[in-house]
Amino acid sequence: MKRLLVVFHSQGGRLAGLADAVARGASREEGVEVRAVRALEAGVDDLLDADAVIFGTPENFGFMSGGLKDFFDRTFYPAQGRIDRMPYAIFVVAGNDGTGAVTSIQRIARGYPMREVADPVVVRGEPTPGDVVRCEELGQTIAAGLALGIF
Repeated sequence: MKRLLVVFHSQGGRLAGLADAVARGASREEGVEVRAVRALEAGVDDLLDADAVIFGTPENFGFMSGGLKDFFDRTFYPAQGRIDRMPYAIFVVAGNDGTGAVTSIQRIARGYPMREVADPVVVRGEPTPGDVVRCEELGQTIAAGLALGIF
């Protein structure tokens, strides 16, 4: 059984709804256990137990949320040398273009080092039904890749 971790931070609920969509999509794949954990509650053991991770964050001041940054701060050094090339993906709810949030996550993920296996999903403004579908597809894609041994 492969394990997919969804680590996300949400204060207003939009991102939490999309995290649910990511997890729902991932759960469609057999042979993959999916866990969605809020960033402030997730720790290094959650990360080390996963075969892949999907990070979710709102765009705050052109950057990832403080909650997700806190997760990275707490797990970066303890995970060094233990998750080399772990597959990851990103979803963002943005008030602007989301570029700063995506770039900040990518920069940190390279340092673990992780490898990005899907294009980021950036939702601008209020999520639409189409955005929910894109998040479900992101989750299912990453889970399918795990189940098939692609990554």
